[in-house]
Amino acid sequence: MTYRVVQWSTGNVGRHAIAGIDAHPELELAGVWVSNPDKAGKDAGELAGLGRSLGVEATTDADALLALKPDCVVYTAMADDRLGEALADLQRILRAGVDVVSSSPVFLQFPDGVVPGEVSGPVRAAAAEGGASLWVNGVDPGFANDWLPLVLTGVCERIDEVRCFEILDYSTYDNRKVVFDIMGFGGSLDETPMLLQPGVLSLAWGSVVRQLAAGLGVELDSVEESFERLPARSTFEIPSGTIREGTAAALRFEVRGMRGGRPVCVLEHVTRLHPDLGPDWPQPSGRGCYRVQVTGEPNYTMDLRLVGTDGDHNTAGLKATAMRLVNAIPAVVAAPPGLLTALDLPLVTGRGLVS
Repeated sequence: MTYRVVQWSTGNVGRHAIAGIDAHPELELAGVWVSNPDKAGKDAGELAGLGRSLGVEATTDADALLALKPDCVVYTAMADDRLGEALADLQRILRAGVDVVSSSPVFLQFPDGVVPGEVSGPVRAAAAEGGASLWVNGVDPGFANDWLPLVLTGVCERIDEVRCFEILDYSTYDNRKVVFDIMGFGGSLDETPMLLQPGVLSLAWGSVVRQLAAGLGVELDSVEESFERLPARSTFEIPSGTIREGTAAALRFEVRGMRGGRPVCVLEHVTRLHPDLGPDWPQPSGRGCYRVQVTGEPNYTMDLRLVGTDGDHNTAGLKATAMRLVNAIPAVVAAPPGLLTALDLPLVTGRGLVS
C-alpha cells in the first residue's frame, strides 16, 4: 500500500522528513506547506537539499493541501514559541480527517498529568470529529526516552531507577532562536531564559518521565525539576552567533519522576557549546550521545552515539527526529482515531534495507 503524505514545514527537521518520505518505498510525497512566501513555488527536492527535483512544489495554501485528502501530514513546524498556533494547526488538520505525525508540541507525546484537559481536550475532540489520529514523537522527547529504555528494562530482574540522558555539544546546531532565545545560551546568567522559567522543563519533558512510568506500571507521586548553568571561559563563535566570555555556555537539567520520596524515572540533559565546559558533568560517547542508565539488578548503561553522514552529531539528531515520524506513518494511519502515545503503537522499524 502507498500512503500519500504532506510535509508541513521545511526547516531543520522538515527538510530531512522530505528526504525520508522520498526514500520510503511505501510513501508518496503529495504536497509541501511552507510559511515563508519566498519558498512557495520551489520544488521539494530543492528545499530538502537533495540536488534533484521531486516534482512537488511548495505552497502556503493549507486549504489546497488538505483538499488533496492525504493519508498523513508530517508536522514539523516549530511550536516552542507559538504553541497556540501549533495546536490550532493540528486541530485543523485532524478535523479535516487527516492523520498527523508531529514533532511538536512535545507535551502531547504523553499529555496525561502534564497539561490540563483544556489544552489536550480540543486536540482530542478534533481527532474524534475528523476520525483521525495524532502521534507526537521524535528522538528526544521520543525514541531515546520511550522505546529505547523500555526495551532495555525487559532484561532486568529489578528496576530501581531508569535515567535517560541527552549529552550533546550544541555548538553545531544552527538555530539561533532555540540556542539563544529559548535555551538562553550567550545570555547573562542573571537572566532566566524561556526554557528555564518555572515549570517549563516539566511541561516539555514531564511527558517523558510519565510515559516511562506508565510503561513500567508505576504511578508517580510527583515530578520535580532542577538545572545549573556554566559560563563561557572565553569568547568563541558558533554557527548561530557569538558566545561571549562569562555568558551562558553550558546547561545541565533534570526532570525527575518521584515515587516514595526518590527518583525512579529521570530525564537528564547535559548541553555544552564547548567540550571543556563542565568536565565533571557526564561525558558523551563521541561528541554526542543518548544514554540509558538502568539501576537495579543487574545495572545497565547503553549509549546511542549519533553521527551523521556529514560527520556531525546534530545532523544525525535532526535526521533521527524526522525518521522517527516518517517510519511511523503506516502504523499511525492503521491506528484507531485519537491522541496516540508510543505505548499505543507496535515496534516501528525503518525501510529500504540496502542489499
